[in-house]
Amino acid sequence: MTSEFVVHRPHAALRGLVADAVGYRQEGLAPGTHRGLPSPTLTLVVTLGEPLDVTAHPDPAQAPGRYDALLGGLHTTPALIRHPGRQTGIQFSLSPLGARRLLGVPAGELAGLDVDLVDVLGAVGTELVDRVRAADGWPARFAAAEDVLRRAAGPAGDPAPEVAEAWRLTLAGGGRVRVGEIARRVGWSERHLTNRFRAETGLAPKEAARVARFDRARRALAVRSRPDLAGLAATGGYADQAHLTREWRAFTGLSPLRWLAAEFGFVQDRVPAVGPGSAA
Repeated sequence: MTSEFVVHRPHAALRGLVADAVGYRQEGLAPGTHRGLPSPTLTLVVTLGEPLDVTAHPDPAQAPGRYDALLGGLHTTPALIRHPGRQTGIQFSLSPLGARRLLGVPAGELAGLDVDLVDVLGAVGTELVDRVRAADGWPARFAAAEDVLRRAAGPAGDPAPEVAEAWRLTLAGGGRVRVGEIARRVGWSERHLTNRFRAETGLAPKEAARVARFDRARRALAVRSRPDLAGLAATGGYADQAHLTREWRAFTGLSPLRWLAAEFGFVQDRVPAVGPGSAA
């Protein structure tokens, strides 16, 4: 079996827009299904082999589809991606606060959806896919994608500072800061914060807190040789291990240990814990 993961530090010009990036190549796996899990970032994937075969989207009303390049919005239920035992591509994790500049639309318009990259970026998306696929080697592929993204990024369109600060507080606190406290700090009512926050990111503040808490716990579990669910629950802001397990089932469809056995080794779960993960 071949399993290659190349972590890339995004270009400084994309700071605040791209959280992290990884190239992946896996061959010789048993055919199966990968779960694209909720995370605090949008997902941009360009495949270098077979298209992504998404058999179930976070929004059950969306029909299954195959994608050469996929853009996934924030979500709270898993996507199911069927693979034939091999997968190759590059994946960028995009900040929802940078969606207006990078994609031309707020992240809220992509909530729960998986869409073809070209449907959002048009000719820019086509250029990005073509240049990545024509590049030779990981450094050249990342450079090609980032060159297109840097030129695509608009000079304006940042979200309201109150929304940006609420998002920062949610992530910095690992989802443990209460929404009422966040609203107080930014100077808005909870209702107004919820409406503006959801419109910009696609998640309500409480949903974002749950996703941030889960993402941090997922990363911690993936790198532990001996899982300690009770300890993970205590340090991750969960009421107890039962609460952790309920949330894990809601976000993945599996218990923590079953998820670990089924999913460990796929691209999402190998992204290092220094930044937000990705969703597909």
